[in-house]
Amino acid sequence: MRFLSPRPGARRLFRTRAVPALLLAATAATALSSVPALAAGPDFQYVGQDDRVHGLTAPRGCVGAEGGGGRAVTNNTPATATFYREPGCSGRVVQVLRPGAVAQVKPYFASVRFAVTG
Repeated sequence: MRFLSPRPGARRLFRTRAVPALLLAATAATALSSVPALAAGPDFQYVGQDDRVHGLTAPRGCVGAEGGGGRAVTNNTPATATFYREPGCSGRVVQVLRPGAVAQVKPYFASVRFAVTG
């Protein structure tokens, strides 16, 4: 039985292109498998009047809005978020945001109460 040897140019191609391509594909697959862990972030986020992004993970009850909320809000909690004008979840209700919703809360809010809905 006679074995065919690859052409000399084919060996060079394998050494220079195929191996790095395989390593790149393996690295990309490994990196992509860790993306969900990296993508996981706060359940509740808002841009404050201080122009900083603030985030809370698993918020419960009444929470003060550090930096004074007044811009975009993302509610990825399982709870309804009720926004209040005053600290301590008192004063006028500014807006109510359902779970999974994104909105602009204007003019501003100082606190948020999270209540799980039915």
